[in-house]
Amino acid sequence: MFRVGTILQKNSIAWLLLLPAVLCLYFFVIRPQVLGTYWSLFNMQGYTVKEFIGLDNYKRILSDTNFIKTLWNTCQYVLWSLVLGYPVPIIVAAMLNEIVHFRNSFRFVVYLPSALPGVAVIMLWYLMFYPDQGGLLNILLTKFGMEPYVWLQDSQWTIFYIVISMTWNGMGGTTLYYFAAMQGVNRELYEACVIDGGGYWKRFRHITLPSVSGISLLFLVKQIIGVFSITTQPLQMTDGGPNNASMTLGLLAYRYGFVSVRPQLAMTVGVIMFLILMVFTCFYFYLNKRIESNSY
Repeated sequence: MFRVGTILQKNSIAWLLLLPAVLCLYFFVIRPQVLGTYWSLFNMQGYTVKEFIGLDNYKRILSDTNFIKTLWNTCQYVLWSLVLGYPVPIIVAAMLNEIVHFRNSFRFVVYLPSALPGVAVIMLWYLMFYPDQGGLLNILLTKFGMEPYVWLQDSQWTIFYIVISMTWNGMGGTTLYYFAAMQGVNRELYEACVIDGGGYWKRFRHITLPSVSGISLLFLVKQIIGVFSITTQPLQMTDGGPNNASMTLGLLAYRYGFVSVRPQLAMTVGVIMFLILMVFTCFYFYLNKRIESNSY
C-alpha cells in the first residue's frame, strides 16, 4: 500500500496533466455512448425517458426500408471514397517524392486544402456545384456552349460529387504521411533500380508501393471508419437529397434527434453505427499492433 501511494505521489503531476483529457473522454465519449445505448431500449417523449420497450426500437429501425436505403448510401460513400480518395494521396506522395526542385512549395499547395475550415470548403464546393448558371462549373460549361447541369440534384451521381469534395479537402494530411514514409526508403534501392534500367513505373511498383504497404493498409481501415460516419458534407450540400439519395446514417440520426425529435430512434441508429464501426476499429488496432511489431 505504501509503495502504491509513493508511485501515485511521484506521478501526481502526470495524472493532473492527463485529468482534462480523461474528463473530456468520459463526458463527451464514454458517458454519451453508454447512456445512448441504455436509452435506446426505452420509449421517450421528447427527451424524457418513459417505459422500457427492449429491442422494439431496433426492430423498428431495421425493418424500415428508409434505413436499408440509407445504409446502402453510406456504403456507397465508403466505396466511392476508396475508388477516388484512397489512391490519390499515394499517387500525389509518389510524385512529390520524385520532384527535385520546389518540393516544399508543392507540399504546401497539397496540404493547403486540409488546413482550410471544413464548413468553408463545403460551401466552396456547393457554390461550384450550384445547379443554375451561377455555379462555377456551369459557367465553364456555358462557355463551351453546353447546357447547365444539375450536379448535386442528380440522384444517381450526387454521392460521387460529394466524395470528390471530401477527397480534395482531406487528402493533404494523408499525402504527407505517405511522403514521409517514402522519404525513409533507402535511396540506394532507387539508384540500383535506375542502374538496372528501371523506369518510374518499376520504381513505384517494386520499391515505393512495398515501402508504404503497412501504412496504406492502416489508412484503408481508417478511411472506412471516417467515411462511414459522414454527416456534415451531405447535411450542408444536399440535406440528404434529392429524395434521400445522399442520406447517410449519421444524417439520419441527426434528423431523428433534432428534426422529428425522436431521440430514441437517433440513439438506436447511433448504437448500430457504433457496433459496425467497432468491428473496423478493432481490426485497425490489430493491424497497427502487427505493423508496429514488424517494424522493430
